[in-house]
Amino acid sequence: MPKSAYHLYRPETLSSPVVFASPHSGRDYPWSFLRHTVLDQHAIRSSEDAYVDRLFDCAPDFGAPFLKAGAPRAFVDLNRASDEMDPALIEGVRRVGHNPRVASGLGVVPRVVANGRSIYRGKLPLAEAERRLDGYWRPYHSRLQQLLDEAKMGFGHAVLIDCHSMPHEAAEGAARSGGVRPEIVLGDRFGASADPALVDRIEAAFCAAGLVVVRNTPFAGAYIAQHYGRPSRHQHAIQIEIDRAIYMDEREIRPNANFHAFRKLLRGVIAEIATLRAENAPPLAAE
Repeated sequence: MPKSAYHLYRPETLSSPVVFASPHSGRDYPWSFLRHTVLDQHAIRSSEDAYVDRLFDCAPDFGAPFLKAGAPRAFVDLNRASDEMDPALIEGVRRVGHNPRVASGLGVVPRVVANGRSIYRGKLPLAEAERRLDGYWRPYHSRLQQLLDEAKMGFGHAVLIDCHSMPHEAAEGAARSGGVRPEIVLGDRFGASADPALVDRIEAAFCAAGLVVVRNTPFAGAYIAQHYGRPSRHQHAIQIEIDRAIYMDEREIRPNANFHAFRKLLRGVIAEIATLRAENAPPLAAE
């Protein structure tokens, strides 16, 4: 089993209501997991948001905590609801309605990695799925909500930046369908998960860095944005997708020659995002 459910990096002084989190950059693939897959150690990583944690790990320098997954996405997907169980993979689970993510093999315990490649030969016991939820999914989400609660207590509101990467093919697909080819996609569930003024400022920070930004297409945000984005409760969630081709060799799953330059560029964007304050945040009570 992966050693940790998550890794948390806190600032010396909490000075920002923003919480940065990377739920898909876990890369602890223990032998106990790998021996049950039909994929090699390279292929199993294809759905991982590789190196996203290294792009955002400077957040504590700007007064904001950074939370990253310990377990890999192929083991348990933290950006899915705990009840998004796949009956084609997990024994004893009944199909309830139609969930396109589950139907495509991308439930909370994934059946496939990128390009629809199967992870297992057969099914998994329900007890194994529950073990992954109890050991990894629930601790990660419990800690994430605690961080958001701390931000709301200290600043009157909280802003979750949910950090992801997207295949270059997805960016190219957006261009082929008549749009621009995005380098950054901001997902706010079409305005449902965050104050539009916050998203405007995040977009402006990326644009000022010279990056091409679009919203909600092709990615509007999944479970995390939907679950944690509660603007009426002064809790906002914005998903960020970065074109992997900017900073990594997707085929080899390793940083490319532009990695360090892009990481430096992104540092300035992260510094700006960490200063975000919601315009409709409630006033703090006097101590």
